[in-house]
Amino acid sequence: MSLARITQVRGRGVPLPGDDVDTDRIIPARFLKCVTFDGLGAYAFHDVRFDTDGRPTGHPLDDPRYRGASILVAGRNFGCGSSREHAPQSLYYAGFRAVVADSFAEIFFGNATTLGIPCVALERSDREALARSIAERPSEEMEIDVANATVRFAGRELAGRMPESTRRVLTEGQWDPLAQLLDGRDAVTRVTKRIPPPPRAA
Repeated sequence: MSLARITQVRGRGVPLPGDDVDTDRIIPARFLKCVTFDGLGAYAFHDVRFDTDGRPTGHPLDDPRYRGASILVAGRNFGCGSSREHAPQSLYYAGFRAVVADSFAEIFFGNATTLGIPCVALERSDREALARSIAERPSEEMEIDVANATVRFAGRELAGRMPESTRRVLTEGQWDPLAQLLDGRDAVTRVTKRIPPPPRAA
């Protein structure tokens, strides 16, 4: 199974205010009982998008100006808290294909990478300027150059941060370890056939 080489992500952005957005806010725990991840995107940020009576709170994800946005722009320490894989899965199924933030929680960053979602860190001042620009020009697309960890928007190019190893697996199409394992199943079969059977018990 050949994976896509993720060299760039283009799309419209949506700014998400606040720092330390944890995985329970991204996807509340009661939605983790799903058998598959299909449909999980509908519950992304559910408890801050709707009040206890189910009425919309005016969350940015529901702002008509950002409808169809595929790049999330967040604050510091995005994805902190528990290590649930459902958090990046819910973002993926909500249509997000990249996240830009001041910084990321390590486990969230790893889980997002294995879904092919690039996470680019920007200096806070650059990220704030980007969020303001998106708010002023919500219909304008932005571009993330994964190989160089740069973000381009409104004629500006912002230098971001992403580990070299992460950039490599994304741009070379090696971001899903399970897919790599399945690609090597013939080699696994050959090795298992060479392994002698265990000795019989006396």
